[in-house]
Amino acid sequence: MNVITEVEKWGNSHRPDFLDIFRIALGIFITYKGLYFITHMHELEMTASGVNTYFAGATLAHYVVFAHICGGPLIAFGLFTRIVCFLQVPILIGAVFMVNYPKGFLSIGHHMELWLSIVVLVGLIMFMVFGAGRYSIDAKRRKEMQATHL
Repeated sequence: MNVITEVEKWGNSHRPDFLDIFRIALGIFITYKGLYFITHMHELEMTASGVNTYFAGATLAHYVVFAHICGGPLIAFGLFTRIVCFLQVPILIGAVFMVNYPKGFLSIGHHMELWLSIVVLVGLIMFMVFGAGRYSIDAKRRKEMQATHL
């Protein structure tokens, strides 16, 4: 067995059930942020314009919006959770280290977004390891696949 399969098996067997509520809230929050970024696209493009390549800021902004709006509901429902979380992690690493960290940990004026970005990043990494959980479409699909192979 390869390493990814071993991590997946370990994560599925060692996962607390209360994380399903956190997964659903995380998916809803990521979807909300995607919708927020659509309505404030100019701000997002200005934030992403630090990349000194032609149209890189606009391209990056559109990737963030697309990944959040498509990935948020998938995380909330628990469908392809590990893959979607993997696609979200680079966005949150950028949000933590390039956008929010320079503002500081206690920036009240920015609604303490650094803390929120760190919580979301840790949540995404956690769901990449532990998976979607018992109350998810991934778990239902896994049970159906095991039933058809017996």
